[in-house]
Order: sequence, then C-alpha cells, then structure tokens
Amino acid sequence: MAIASPVHPLTLPRFSCDASMKTKIQFRLRVYQDDSIAIGPGKVALLEAIAETGSISAAARQFNMSYRRAWLLIDQMNRALSQPAVATATGGAHGGGTRLTPVGEDIIKHYRAIESTSRIAAAEDIAALTRLLAP
Repeated sequence: MAIASPVHPLTLPRFSCDASMKTKIQFRLRVYQDDSIAIGPGKVALLEAIAETGSISAAARQFNMSYRRAWLLIDQMNRALSQPAVATATGGAHGGGTRLTPVGEDIIKHYRAIESTSRIAAAEDIAALTRLLAP
C-alpha cells in the first residue's frame, strides 16, 4: 500500500523588504503512554521512511540516525501499541526487510489527518499571530 507523502509545515511569506524571510508553522502532536512518547512526529516520519524504503537501515540513513536508534524508536512504539506498527523479516537468500503493518499505516494516516485538520481549523488564528510578527 502506498503511503501519502508527509504533509509539510505550513510556510507563510513574511511581509518585509527581505522576500526570503519565511514564517513556519508546525504542529507537533505527541501521544504519551506514561512518560514515553508512543506516537510523535519523529516516529511517524520514521514509519513513512520505512514504508518508502522497506528497510530500517535505509530509513535511519534518511535522518542521519544510527540503525540502533531507529530500532529503539520502533521497538518503543511497538511495545506501546496493542499490535505492532512495523514487522521485520530476517535476512536470507533473498534478504530481509521491514514493512508497515496495517496498524503502522493507520498511524500515519490518522496522524497526518489530525495535522491537516488542525491547520485548517487554526488558519484564522495562525494568520492573526503571524500578523503580529515583526517584518
């Protein structure tokens, strides 16, 4: 199943003499389980990279992250969920690989939908805040 590309932060032009200046609005939703982040922006981006590459190693390289760090994030997320978001297959004659489970695909879909809905719902207030910024 193809996963939609991530929704990028809303970028608004700044009103100033320097046209290259931009204002960036970014929503950072995190779902905690006890003191740990079960689902958050970094983990969702990692899931998207795994869906794209089919590999934890390749996904980790996209973020200049060690394989171990990526694996720990995935393991932490999988342990927080009722069913895992990522499934791995060990290497062999045809090599191993990693794929998202339906739960992993749902996490991305719902997380990105929440971001989009939030952006739309907050558009008026975002515009009001950005008008208060110095040129």
